[in-house]
Amino acid sequence: MEKTPSWNPSEGSGIAIRWVEANGLTFEVAEAGEGDHLALCLHGFPELHYSWRHQMSVLADKGYRVWAPNLRGYGATDRPEGIDAYRLRTLAQDVAALIDTSGAREVTLIAHDWGAIIAWYFAILKIRPLSRLVILNVPHPRCARRELRYWRQLRKSWYIFFFQLPWLPEKLLGRARAKPIGRIFRQSAVNKHLFTQEEVAPYRDAAARPGALTAILNYYRALLQRPDARDTGKGQVDVPTLVLWGEQDLAIDIHVLDGMDRYVSDLTLRRYPHASHWVQQDIPEEINAAFGEWLPDAAARD
Repeated sequence: MEKTPSWNPSEGSGIAIRWVEANGLTFEVAEAGEGDHLALCLHGFPELHYSWRHQMSVLADKGYRVWAPNLRGYGATDRPEGIDAYRLRTLAQDVAALIDTSGAREVTLIAHDWGAIIAWYFAILKIRPLSRLVILNVPHPRCARRELRYWRQLRKSWYIFFFQLPWLPEKLLGRARAKPIGRIFRQSAVNKHLFTQEEVAPYRDAAARPGALTAILNYYRALLQRPDARDTGKGQVDVPTLVLWGEQDLAIDIHVLDGMDRYVSDLTLRRYPHASHWVQQDIPEEINAAFGEWLPDAAARD
């Protein structure tokens, strides 16, 4: 059956949608640039590959082949059923399979929100070699686990526990063709003019697809109900890592940044007091500048 893309990039953007078979699924992938150094961009909840629209051309101009997949369950990517289909180790194997399918010689992994949870896990377990790691607004898992012992973070994580309930989160988030999904962005962004009804429409439309909300909520259900996230050993990351952080994050307390350098041997941390959790969409020019400064040209050797 022919699939309908969840986003149609504008002409002249240099971005195209392709379909990639990996780990037994068909992934909807936004692609830009070419070459054998892959910049693999992983989106978060409740986003899409569309969330990287401001960064893809910048990465392509630096010589990267950019793939931004819709993760399993999102958009027009296949949507397997059941909580076990969204276990962290399975999500990490999706990333490995996409890398293998790309045939890339080198990989830089760039990730936000849920994509960053997967990326930390992937880098810690060294599932595939990485040249560099870029994380946006998600803490190292050891720091996250520590902070959940404190009320300052626990109270901000209420929604994770709410998402464990059957059917009710889907019902509330799916009202009026997933109108609450659009509000999630607009109400928590700093630069609200960048999150107009038109800008968030792809997220609403994708969430309104049959079965989509259950699939993307199953990420949270598997996170708490399956043990994968605890399987990170000492949590060490030994590739150069850039962490970009919008400080106006309503879901994650700033204390999660404390002590991250204990687990990341080569860490660069940049904080943005005037940006929200949706940092690469809230302040795209500044994030693009950070990418431009910290990431080498794809043809260059570290």
